[in-house]
Amino acid sequence: MNGKILLVEDDAAIATVIMAALEDEQISVHRCSSIAERDRLLGEQSFDAMLTDVILDDGDGIASLDTARSMDAQMPVIVLSAQNTLDTAVRASETRAFEYFPKPFDLDELVQATKQAIGKRRDEQGDLPELDDSGLPLVGRSLAMQGVYRMIARVLRNDLTVLITGESGTGKELVAEAIHQLGSRKSGPFVAVNTAAIPSELIESELFGHERGAFTGAISQAIGKFEQANGGTLFLDEIGDMPADAQTRLLRTL
Repeated sequence: MNGKILLVEDDAAIATVIMAALEDEQISVHRCSSIAERDRLLGEQSFDAMLTDVILDDGDGIASLDTARSMDAQMPVIVLSAQNTLDTAVRASETRAFEYFPKPFDLDELVQATKQAIGKRRDEQGDLPELDDSGLPLVGRSLAMQGVYRMIARVLRNDLTVLITGESGTGKELVAEAIHQLGSRKSGPFVAVNTAAIPSELIESELFGHERGAFTGAISQAIGKFEQANGGTLFLDEIGDMPADAQTRLLRTL
């Protein structure tokens, strides 16, 4: 995804790792190491989000956020801190930080949070992608459908597991197909599974596959639905009607 973020980090090694990971996602990163330089950049440019350390050479990254927000009140802020205390977490929350990561942090989680912050910023600015709905399974221009389209546009920016809720017959599978056709996985397969129709004793085999001889009656290898959908989208319908033990195994996978 595209985007531009400001990284305020005085540790060059950590900054290098973060910048490389974000730039791999086509996110432009402007880095500075002080509050003074941060404020100068915020006064000159607009950013989709800011990642900031807490302890900086010329002050406290959290305590000085009011100054940063006076220049851009809506910019999401992600706080990074080696001061792994409850007080630091509470202070970050009190300043309405979008996310807080104690160091050392999971780099993949930080990248994902940054992408979500950029998405939030663009949603608030009304910068949602135009959806070309020609050939898609969804139709309609009512206010309710516009709300559905807006939610679809939001999830397209991130490679996430999506929960679609609605009464029977409202088109949950159609929404899943639209997300698939518009998203980055559109070149892969779309596999729909009605989990409620699979007997409880077979659901694990259906979803995850099995090898020949794994159980009585397994006369050949079977590829599970997860593997069939590799690189594409797996739509699991009626998961609420699955047996509880099967839901537990599925939860660990998701």
